[in-house]
Amino acid sequence: MVIHPQPDGRPLWGSGGNMAIKFQYNKTSLQQIEKNLKMRQRTLPIIKSKETALRLEVKKCKEEADELDKKLQSQIGGYESMYALWGEFDTSLVALKDVELDVKKIAGVRVPILKNIELEVKPFGLFSSPKWYFDGINLLQGLAKTAVEREFVVAKLHLLDHARKKTTQKVNLFEKVQIPGFQEAVRKIKRFMEDEENLSKSSQKILKSLQEKRARKEVEEGL
Repeated sequence: MVIHPQPDGRPLWGSGGNMAIKFQYNKTSLQQIEKNLKMRQRTLPIIKSKETALRLEVKKCKEEADELDKKLQSQIGGYESMYALWGEFDTSLVALKDVELDVKKIAGVRVPILKNIELEVKPFGLFSSPKWYFDGINLLQGLAKTAVEREFVVAKLHLLDHARKKTTQKVNLFEKVQIPGFQEAVRKIKRFMEDEENLSKSSQKILKSLQEKRARKEVEEGL
């Protein structure tokens, strides 16, 4: 962050990144900037903690999605091994009837949670259908459940990763832009006020010295 001072007391703008700090060289402005600085310094550890928690959740979610991908590929392999028979199978026998959802907060982020998947198997002729129909139905049920589970895990992953990125941006904004910017502003205001105070003291000393000199001269002339 670069701050361009204007010692005449006009509003001073600091610019750096996407942030601009506006302040004046006086005590009121100093108190406001110190208040903003302390608020960010108190908040930063909380945001960092949230970022860490989100990183762990994103990692867990990615691992879960990878496992479901492997499971789905394995189930698809089973489906392909029966490819020659699927021409005789009525795939409409298995349908997704209902999905029970819930919402849970993970590291402060609301995400959908899959509670239950309900599949419907339509009636079919037990005696007129081939024996492998039961295997086909079980395979399709497994594929459907795994596919739905994966979709929800991926949706949860996107939500958590988006929140993690936003939190990381906020950490960087506080840590690399705002806090250093406010600290620099505080240093510049204090330095200006100290210089002003020293200048005032020096002026008072000079004025006092002149007054004393004038008084002595008047006394000497009176004699």
